[in-house]
Amino acid sequence: MTNLFNKFYKKTRDERLSILLSEHYLDDEDYCLFKTNSPLDNDVANSLIENQLTQFPLPLGVALNFLIDGEEKIIPMVVEEPSVIAACSNAAKLARPNGFKTSIETYLKRGQIILTGVTNPNDAEKLILSQFDKIKEVADKAHPSIIKRGGGLKEITCDIFESENDNDTFLTVYLLIDVQKAMGANIINTILEGVTPFIVDLVGGEALMSILSNYNTESLVTSTCSIPFNKLGNQTTSGKDIAQRIEKATQYANLDTYRAVTHNKGIMNGVDSVVIATGNDPRAVSAAAHAYASKNGAYQSMTEWHVQDEYLVGKLTLPMSIGSVGGAISVLPMAQANLNMMSISTSEELARIIVSVGLAQNLAALKALVSDGIQKGHMTLHASSLAIQVGATGDEIELVTEKLRQSPHMNTQTATDILNQLRQK
Repeated sequence: MTNLFNKFYKKTRDERLSILLSEHYLDDEDYCLFKTNSPLDNDVANSLIENQLTQFPLPLGVALNFLIDGEEKIIPMVVEEPSVIAACSNAAKLARPNGFKTSIETYLKRGQIILTGVTNPNDAEKLILSQFDKIKEVADKAHPSIIKRGGGLKEITCDIFESENDNDTFLTVYLLIDVQKAMGANIINTILEGVTPFIVDLVGGEALMSILSNYNTESLVTSTCSIPFNKLGNQTTSGKDIAQRIEKATQYANLDTYRAVTHNKGIMNGVDSVVIATGNDPRAVSAAAHAYASKNGAYQSMTEWHVQDEYLVGKLTLPMSIGSVGGAISVLPMAQANLNMMSISTSEELARIIVSVGLAQNLAALKALVSDGIQKGHMTLHASSLAIQVGATGDEIELVTEKLRQSPHMNTQTATDILNQLRQK
């Protein structure tokens, strides 16, 4: 990363955009889009939601210093919390000596056909599994375009659930589908609708519902990093001590749900910010992530941190159901521009970046918590929000912000007093 990105946060908006243009993270067309900050075309906005009145803007910034699988990445993030991008960039800088390494074993999405009233569910399961080739033929005909792109139905599994309350038995048929670059909701649901009548004719019973699942455990994405002790220390605490405290903090999050929720919320600060910036569905991603955090029977830390030799080693694995084409992704110009900024061509590439950002965000939060405390950095960055909140405008914002940072009490009353004093001069 060139020196142009040094003190990036101190540069004006125009300067930041010019740097991204000169370093080829933005092309001329995307630069103009960011520069003019054009709102959505009204017809586009109307097509996305019902009863559309206007558009709700959120700040879009970029996280710096990321080295992911050997590639430099500038990562767009949409978030309203002042400390998120700063913390994420700082953590990525700590991890730069080795960068983030990612892996994906499989990348399939899951749909389910839920049947009731099947006479013998165990025999029905065996029959369904034995008819995979015929079921795949039906699935291919239901969505031929995904077959042309190399996707489609790849695997079938079944499960049987017994209801304790009313003695109902549910036979669930899971279809594991390769949706290629798309998030895949429409593709999966279309295939399910095509396959469901065939399954019902095959085993009897009644289809209760056929729907995709957002919990895609066949789309697990892992990111790892290792930070040398000498990158973690500060004036009062050694890097080894901070590393050991981060390890213990993660162990504690596995024991106490009250802590685990806040621990994981910090991870999702990073994850959701990139998901939103790329036009993907943060609700689907969050639901799957939190479900995966409960895979051991209790809600626990999404991350793993441990000390190994002279390093703090971190790991984050999440189910990641996202896309790089289709739906809002292809409709929202800013989403397309953000994907272009990251040079994203596949959904797997985007998934690797998102999980790496989540790991970095967790590193930043834990390092702050076990050393200086979270409020020091958070409130420093919150100062500008307070200045705006009390009515500062133009050059007043920077002046009030600076005085707030020097004040022993950073609150609304202090900000108001500072602003009044400035205006009386």
